[in-house]
Amino acid sequence: MAIERVCVIGAGVIGSLYAGHLARDLEVSVLTRRAEHAEALEADGLRISGKSDFTARVRATADPAELPEFDLGIVATKATQLEGAVAGLTGRFPGATLMTIQNGLGAEDLVRTRGDWPLLSAVTFMSGVRHTDTHVEYELDTETWLGPFAGTATYEQAQEVEALLVAAGLRARAFPDLRPAQWSKLIFNATVNTVSALTDLPHVGAFAARDREVDLGNLVHDLMDEGKTVAAAAGVALHEDPWEMNVHAVRRGETLAAQGHYAHVPSMLEDVRAGRPTEIDFITGALVREAAKHGVPVPLHTAMYRLVKARECA
Repeated sequence: MAIERVCVIGAGVIGSLYAGHLARDLEVSVLTRRAEHAEALEADGLRISGKSDFTARVRATADPAELPEFDLGIVATKATQLEGAVAGLTGRFPGATLMTIQNGLGAEDLVRTRGDWPLLSAVTFMSGVRHTDTHVEYELDTETWLGPFAGTATYEQAQEVEALLVAAGLRARAFPDLRPAQWSKLIFNATVNTVSALTDLPHVGAFAARDREVDLGNLVHDLMDEGKTVAAAAGVALHEDPWEMNVHAVRRGETLAAQGHYAHVPSMLEDVRAGRPTEIDFITGALVREAAKHGVPVPLHTAMYRLVKARECA
């Protein structure tokens, strides 16, 4: 596919980072949840600061019926908002390829209920801070991992999107099979996000500390071991060890803190603090369901799942 027109569905931090960078070279449209958000983007453009520094012009609307044709759709909503976001695409844009970028598992199956587009699966580790509707600060410039979903798209299409993102100034890597990378991040997220949501701690050194019996890192390590057991039962050879990912992220965070930056706040903690529903059903819930499917006991993840659901009620 020759990609000249991109639509980003969801204009939060991650969607804005994709939209802003790609809009420097391509025609980019953005589907927002709120009309006033779209109006602000149309009027002021989209400013990216931090790791990059520029203002891009994008076309924005909150009405799916007003979206122009596009070649690639990047579905960058939170998992909790995914169904509503893709409902407006039903039966439309038959020539497009869609790429999902949600935490956890199940986003692709949900999108498939709305159309038979070729699908790419993706996960990303980049992050930022939303200052206003039109200004996002790019903080963590890590990779987006992507690959074809269940034979609906090709590895070559994934490689084309990888090249597109890299040319736009982002980091990306295409895989023939995304599942090993997707599961690495699933286990990482199912652990770090839930521990953060329940302790009100950002991702700090305590997550990797294991010297004493009471150290939080012991729980983090045991949760990740449970997750790795589920992956093995599902026949997935992990791309990276989630514990090593955790240790590396903590060290990187400590380096940034020494430079005056704030510690990274996982998205589930952001949701809890804001009183919003979390993505727990798509992340830890998905892991618990996979464990049940393969007959693997996961008492720690089951407890974390129930506790975060209770935290939502509070």
